[in-house]
Amino acid sequence: MSDAMLTIEGVAKHFGEVSALSSIDLEISSGQVIGLVGGNGAGKTTLLRLMAGVMEPSSGDVLFRGKPVSSMRAKLGVVPESTGLYSRLTAWENIRYHSRMFGIDDTVAWNRTSHFAKRLDLSDSLSRHTKGFSRGMRQKTALLRALAHGPDILLLDEPTAGLDVTSARTVRTLVRQLRDEGGTVIYSTHHLAEAQQVCDRIIIVHNGTIRADGSPNDLLELTECSNLEDAYVALTSDKARARTEEPRSESKLARWWKVFLTGRTPDTVGGDDDE
Repeated sequence: MSDAMLTIEGVAKHFGEVSALSSIDLEISSGQVIGLVGGNGAGKTTLLRLMAGVMEPSSGDVLFRGKPVSSMRAKLGVVPESTGLYSRLTAWENIRYHSRMFGIDDTVAWNRTSHFAKRLDLSDSLSRHTKGFSRGMRQKTALLRALAHGPDILLLDEPTAGLDVTSARTVRTLVRQLRDEGGTVIYSTHHLAEAQQVCDRIIIVHNGTIRADGSPNDLLELTECSNLEDAYVALTSDKARARTEEPRSESKLARWWKVFLTGRTPDTVGGDDDE
């Protein structure tokens, strides 16, 4: 695709002797919701971290508009499964701090935050400290934080995990609205029904490789199945490996993941957050 925003060329990722990903080639264009679907240990979180630029590939390239994605982080909005909020700050203070890291004027950040907070029904809670927030409220705050600087691509890692039905539905509705407004969202999930509801394109990751890439209808036609669950089983019929996408030093990786989100140095990460 000539209009690709995000390009992944011949990417592999190894942790010691363990191969988490191998021979990954993808092109992501604007105006779509792209689902990364796979079970635990499939490699989708590793792939998402490579896309976010918080992890370097062992080989190959991850490019945003032709430049290394690690140098283009201001163009990305990231919501990891662990939201990494400062519990002693209000929701708005968390968002404002993150936006200032990207050089965004407070007024601009506030206008964008207010706009999306109305959609997420969080306007009345922006002045509250996040320590007392429910899981759903923390997830919504993390979404606002990721959107406040106007990213070109939004990366979501299991965005509805642990949410109640209403909160999960609100998140999915916002994702579809962003797509309709020309936004691009990469949506990692292991729920096929959710992927079918939200995603225009589904990339199935299994044992570190891409098994299929297309619209829900494309996957059904490819496997000659009547539903996505059967299609997924047909495409991933070989036994899933043990979870290997996170190395033994994952605690250090997790700390660096929070550095990207909060701007704290490695020595200070690990203090107050959303738990």
